[in-house]
Amino acid sequence: MKAVVFYRYGAPDVLQLAEIEPPKIKPDQLLVKVRATAVNPIDWKIRQGMLRIITGNKFPKITGFDLAGDVVEIGSQVTRFRSGEQIFAGLSLPGGACAEYVAVPEKFAALKPTNTTYEQAAVIPGSALTALQALRDLGQIQPRQSVLVNGASGGVGSFAVQIAKALGAEVTGVCSSKNLELVKSLGADRAIDYTQEDFTKDGSQYDIILDAVGKRSFSECKSALKPQGIYITTLPNADLVIQGILTAFVPGKKAKLVFQTPSGRDLTYLKELIEAGKIQSAIDRTYPLTEIVAAHEYSETERAAGKIAIAIAENNSARE
Repeated sequence: MKAVVFYRYGAPDVLQLAEIEPPKIKPDQLLVKVRATAVNPIDWKIRQGMLRIITGNKFPKITGFDLAGDVVEIGSQVTRFRSGEQIFAGLSLPGGACAEYVAVPEKFAALKPTNTTYEQAAVIPGSALTALQALRDLGQIQPRQSVLVNGASGGVGSFAVQIAKALGAEVTGVCSSKNLELVKSLGADRAIDYTQEDFTKDGSQYDIILDAVGKRSFSECKSALKPQGIYITTLPNADLVIQGILTAFVPGKKAKLVFQTPSGRDLTYLKELIEAGKIQSAIDRTYPLTEIVAAHEYSETERAAGKIAIAIAENNSARE
């Protein structure tokens, strides 16, 4: 089968489309023919070697954590899926979704929403699960609470705005001027242009601040939190480590870090929201598998409005 692999850490051009052996599934896994995948920041951070303390130096590595496709084989212990069904899933390390076939643990998969394309479904898992688990599990979001999403036009942020609205919150989205209309179209009650206004200094306070891009620290955001408010970020930093420990054991404002966990159960919950028309995928660009280098380059600009999808066609040819 064809897969996007790399044999050393480095720039986007270390990625190669190569022929490798298809995976063999374990009893609790599905063999999935991948129809679409996505590029997320974790993909190029791994490729650059930023996470090598976790990913190690064993090569080749296959990129990709999100996918949508068709079940072609099921393991002997699988009970929730049948061959031929359309699914979407998010993988844990080491990934491997950017390929024609992938082995997916049953517990990580859910039936694909009926009202999405493969590309629309493939961009959901990592980002939407991060947003859901941050708001619902860490933030304990409640109806009529006020939520601010920093980076509201990005992958995690675009889903966070919609999930917060679906859960009954009043949502403020922070983004650049060119993405204000997108954020409003996703359901934000208010959109702030960060180039013109600093949300930490306008006097407003929120029950939850989700920094989906890791650009503002807890110390910076503390004044914009209500007395029992919760700050959540997707990226660890020194301030968070210190403040997270300090705030964990005393009443008042909290600082938390979200670690996304693949979950078929949570994907099924998101599927229901999607089919009810409460959430949709915001896709900035879709690339063919042969243009994976360009997709990584664009993702690294951190200027994508929404998600970056990869369509996996059956007639891709390996790059020499």
